[in-house]
Amino acid sequence: MQGAFIEIIGLIAGTLGVIAWIPQIKEVWIEGLHEGISLPTFFLVSTALILWLIYGILISSFSIIVANLAALVCILSLIFGVIRLRMIEAQGGANTGSRTRVSRLGTCCHNH
Repeated sequence: MQGAFIEIIGLIAGTLGVIAWIPQIKEVWIEGLHEGISLPTFFLVSTALILWLIYGILISSFSIIVANLAALVCILSLIFGVIRLRMIEAQGGANTGSRTRVSRLGTCCHNH
């Protein structure tokens, strides 16, 4: 009984952690914005999540496995999205200094 309660707490914490990434995912994938996102930081976070995932597997903790797998999917989708946007922007020319938004179709829109 106590083990199940502990796993439920872990699942709730993991769910909240994943929900925290939703605004960032929306900004990258829907709004097409990527300014201020540090890919080295995201690579470091993904490495930490992989290690936590391995740890969860080694101790057979369902909540640690699920939470870190879900967070890893979020982080990897952000990394992929940012790289995609930056490649599209690089192909479209240099940024003129205005805030650039790349739509889901890959076209650049300059917001003034």
